[in-house]
Amino acid sequence: MSKELLLIVLADAVLVIHVLFVFFVVFGIFAIYLGPFLKWHWVRNLLFRILHFFAAGIVVVQSWIGVICPLTVWEMALRAEVGSETYPESFIQHWLHTLLYYSAPEWVFIVLYTGFGSLVLASWYLVRPNKYTR
Repeated sequence: MSKELLLIVLADAVLVIHVLFVFFVVFGIFAIYLGPFLKWHWVRNLLFRILHFFAAGIVVVQSWIGVICPLTVWEMALRAEVGSETYPESFIQHWLHTLLYYSAPEWVFIVLYTGFGSLVLASWYLVRPNKYTR
């Protein structure tokens, strides 16, 4: 396997990990709030809730301090190494723009991430996790 192909495969792997991370954070909060109504006991699993809390917290803190996600930086560095196309904005901004043709100032994303983080924090009180893991 050539070095260029290896770097592209690595960049694509980082992208897949990034997408899975975003799905975990976004769909995790939906599952947490829907879980009690659908009798999903796993949404109260303490380990799941701790991982979800910290994952969402990372996103919120990065937006507050103006840091682009390290996964985005890593992916773009790998793509730049082989001369592939890269994007300068954050992962979410790029894909929202690509998928929805939507672009907004950075402060809009900070507000959205902060609101989302507030939902995650509120979920610890509204859908309490178990004190033990199952």
